[in-house]
Amino acid sequence: MTSLFAQEIRLSKRHEEIVSQRLMLLQQMENKFIDENKGKASQMQAAETAFKRNLSLLIDIEAAENSLQTRIHPIPSPEVVSLETLYWASVEEYIPKWEQFLLGRAPYPIGVENENEAENTVQNEAQ
Repeated sequence: MTSLFAQEIRLSKRHEEIVSQRLMLLQQMENKFIDENKGKASQMQAAETAFKRNLSLLIDIEAAENSLQTRIHPIPSPEVVSLETLYWASVEEYIPKWEQFLLGRAPYPIGVENENEAENTVQNEAQ
């Protein structure tokens, strides 16, 4: 009976050691889990900070690009825009006349117009 009692005490001590070791390992696992979560949180914070920084840099680059575009191609004054509009309207008006000349199907358009205007002026003066 003494040997059973001694064995029971030995097993009880061994059980306590195992339980104690288990608690220690559980605590280590919990600490490791907490550290990993802190690391992930830190990585997420770093990624978010990097994203904000990159977005800010992108906005700054786009602003610089727009500024350079404005310097390279300044917005023309209203007078220049008006002259350009009148010029292109004139070009569009004369395109059909010049197109036939350039294709070799009609005579030089300006000379013909000037001759017609001269004839009209002579006829008007005669009347």
